[in-house]
Amino acid sequence: MKMEKKDWIGGKNSVYKTLGASNHTDKVRQKHDFYATDPIAIDKLKAVFDIPKKIYECACGVGHLSERLKELGHIVYSSDLYNHDYGEGIGIDFLQLKSLPSFLEDFSILTNPPYKFALEFVLKGLELVKQGNYVFMFLKVQFLEGKKRYKELYSKYPPKFVFVSTERILCAKNADFEGVKAGGGSAVAYAWFVWQKGYVGDAILKWM
Repeated sequence: MKMEKKDWIGGKNSVYKTLGASNHTDKVRQKHDFYATDPIAIDKLKAVFDIPKKIYECACGVGHLSERLKELGHIVYSSDLYNHDYGEGIGIDFLQLKSLPSFLEDFSILTNPPYKFALEFVLKGLELVKQGNYVFMFLKVQFLEGKKRYKELYSKYPPKFVFVSTERILCAKNADFEGVKAGGGSAVAYAWFVWQKGYVGDAILKWM
């Protein structure tokens, strides 16, 4: 499928003129925020859920999740606020988007967001996707807790599914997976949080 995306590529200056300047400074958004995700996370999700064909990966980093989705036959559009030499949409601040361009209207959203902005990423994703489409976020299990998250998110937009990983999936700062392994691996528990826009009901907890 050919996707018209000329308005979504180019230098950061041209992108910001189109979308509006970011509210998040380079220092705040970039420092310690790039954590690459082991592609096994996609396989784990795929084993328990039929991931839609068309996916917009809005914080793609160097493409670990996007590339695995492509290998599995998905149509993927990838963007990131920072230039990691990967993706079609370099310099796009996902949190500043007012709408999805026409070539992404049928896409669901999937990513491992910067954790300090995870709530904002979920809410923005639900705002952007069309009714019935999905928002998949790979997050720490502890994202389930918190008064602010309950008030702003869960009380209004409960996830349809939460798939908790039975194994530790690595997320490596600056994609240094070998360094994480050398340091003993990870003690962090992760889950896929799955929202379907328009879903009304209780969240279903499962393991993967």
